[in-house]
Amino acid sequence: MALFGTDGVRGLANGETLTAGLALTLAQATAVVLGQGRIAEARKAAGKRLTAVVARDPRISGHFLSAAVEAGLASSGVDVLDAGTLPTPAAAFLISDIDADFGVMISASHNPAPDNGIKIFARGGVKLPDEVEQRIEAAMAGPMLQPTAGDVGRVRRFADAEDRYVLHLLASLPHRLDGIHVVLDCANGAASGASPEAFRSAGAKVTVIGADPDGININDGVGSTHLDKLAAEVVRVGADVGIAHDGDADRCLAVDADGNVVDGDQIMAILAVAMKSRGKLADDTLVATVMSNLGLHIAMREHGITVRQTSVGDRYVLEDMNANGFSLGGEQSGHVIMSAFATTGDGVLTGLHLVAEMARQKKSLAELASIMTVYPQVMINVKGVDKDAVSDHAGVQDAVKAVETELGDSGRVLLRKSGTEPLVRVMVEAADAETANAHAANLADVVRKHLAL
Repeated sequence: MALFGTDGVRGLANGETLTAGLALTLAQATAVVLGQGRIAEARKAAGKRLTAVVARDPRISGHFLSAAVEAGLASSGVDVLDAGTLPTPAAAFLISDIDADFGVMISASHNPAPDNGIKIFARGGVKLPDEVEQRIEAAMAGPMLQPTAGDVGRVRRFADAEDRYVLHLLASLPHRLDGIHVVLDCANGAASGASPEAFRSAGAKVTVIGADPDGININDGVGSTHLDKLAAEVVRVGADVGIAHDGDADRCLAVDADGNVVDGDQIMAILAVAMKSRGKLADDTLVATVMSNLGLHIAMREHGITVRQTSVGDRYVLEDMNANGFSLGGEQSGHVIMSAFATTGDGVLTGLHLVAEMARQKKSLAELASIMTVYPQVMINVKGVDKDAVSDHAGVQDAVKAVETELGDSGRVLLRKSGTEPLVRVMVEAADAETANAHAANLADVVRKHLAL
């Protein structure tokens, strides 16, 4: 199996794959591959060593994994700036900000504490293309760089890393947050320091939960995958809004003053309309995945905004944005990318800009979110089927077309094969939950009948 998945290397820390030895070798191979190219060669020709930024989330396993990564890089002649515990988007920003040659983030995002991962960013703080990841994986079996004496790399603490990131966030804001009470759920993760600091510095009154990381409580009943505690706290303290991050803070979900969830689609709708009104939405276009709610498409059409669709995954959203110069994109799950300020999803940045719109427009989050009607969305995973035949089988496609004809403009159907399991995901949206459930169940039966293994 390939070492790299959809978001770097991920697995059980110190388990079968994700070991200190793997981290060290992967770092050495990264130095071999990313140490090539015109800029890198020019720096080496001038007698300068390459530089990498390394950061991590608070998982206890991040200590030995980041130490192994730093050892691998330094032994390859790369100078390392250890940024400590920081959000993934902060690491990406710092790579660009100091013009580092590349960087590494140790995190498993929203996964539970026993897991961890290694994400590699190229110059400019951008994610690696598949072909570069494949080159790095191949290089792990080849010769490594082995400088000696004064040519080995140095490991230094990146002393002002968090301050640089927070100042960058504050500089991006179109409006201060004075007068707004925000509850932040930091998932006991990487944003536990930076997010409260940024919101307070922007003028908000801040109540914080899930900001006491101990190495093993990351994402444990808190954060963007567990919104109940945030909703309850917002209502309890009478706050205006709640903002939830995941473990590495590349996501943002929200709750309004009554504790109602505002998901990534609604957040993108609010930001897209606001950016268009200020002339900041490139080509009046929003990039979303095929899983975004039909309500988002309808709302954007009503405001003269085009929605481009990509495959599921923030990397595909990013690819489309970068290729076409778009300024806003993201996923229903809360990965929101604002390309003027970030090279990846940034949950703290997204939350700040969402609350800034509340302050600028003097409206509640519920009022802003009402721009979009969320259509009931039903998902059924059909297991034990030939997933590769789903797009071509005549019986399945005829059934899909029949449902689409019946729903018309008031619904949507999506059949999607899993990337990792022998199953097909059947998704139906409709104006009411009963209709969505009925059509989803019927289509699931059709898939089982025709594609059973």
